[in-house]
Amino acid sequence: MPEKKVKFEFEKQNKNSVRYKEVPEDGMPPVIGSIYVQKWFAGDSQKLEVVITKKD
Repeated sequence: MPEKKVKFEFEKQNKNSVRYKEVPEDGMPPVIGSIYVQKWFAGDSQKLEVVITKKD
């Protein structure tokens, strides 16, 4: 099962969530784009990393 680590940087804060933009690898298109994470989890984090696992 291949895994992909996708890195994100802080973009902006909303009322209850934080938007992060993907930092694509050099020469590659974005895998996800932007994501919204709830403030209770994101806290003050400026960077996030998400691991995607393909199951098939």
